[in-house]
Amino acid sequence: MTTTVLVTGGSRGIGRAVAILAGKRGWRVGVNYAGNAEAATETVAAGGKAIAIPGDVSQEADVIAMFDAIEAAFGPVTAVVNNAGIVAPKSALADMTLERLRRIFDVNVLGAYLVVREAARRMPTDRDGKGGAIVNVSSMAATLGAPTQYVDYAGSKGAIDSLTVGLARELAAAGVRVNGVRPGIIETEIHASGGEPDRATLLGPSAPMGRAGTPEEVAEGILWLLSDAESYATGTTIDISGGR
Repeated sequence: MTTTVLVTGGSRGIGRAVAILAGKRGWRVGVNYAGNAEAATETVAAGGKAIAIPGDVSQEADVIAMFDAIEAAFGPVTAVVNNAGIVAPKSALADMTLERLRRIFDVNVLGAYLVVREAARRMPTDRDGKGGAIVNVSSMAATLGAPTQYVDYAGSKGAIDSLTVGLARELAAAGVRVNGVRPGIIETEIHASGGEPDRATLLGPSAPMGRAGTPEEVAEGILWLLSDAESYATGTTIDISGGR
């Protein structure tokens, strides 16, 4: 079966690496982005058959439009990488504003749920879909808690771990596998958006493997979970964290 994959947050970091690797493997790719059209265009141009798709995952209409756009270009979606997410500057919970908390949970939790809800309406074989696979991108922060740094982000990723287990059991009999990955310290732009551009360089050596990971290393794990090579895995989350 030809794989048509929607990658949310596909213009940077792990999402970009997934989109490029999938394209090079002959998959048809929808590269979703929230605001940086130039970066999305560069990702599309990096290889393979792909289109850029604008949209904010926290907005229901945008999520529906993403799926409509990729289906119009390539046919039914058979894979989803639920990757879009944000982080804010490190802070103790007591000092976090309501606006910050609402934005983190709107994007990282509500947005993730909206994306896979739409996938669950279109992909299952009992809804006339073609089946396929979903990978939710969590974080090792979900297991570590990120105290005095990002407990809001950590909590949002804990919700993703629960989503993976529950949705996998809902969709298993309808031909859709749902798995997750928990990246550790990875060299991506998200650290700069949280006010710490050198975070991966500084914290990478603290991992048991002695270094930060690369987006490409995470992308390999994601594509493996999406592929027919791992057709019996569902409801599991793999740590890609250098032992962290």
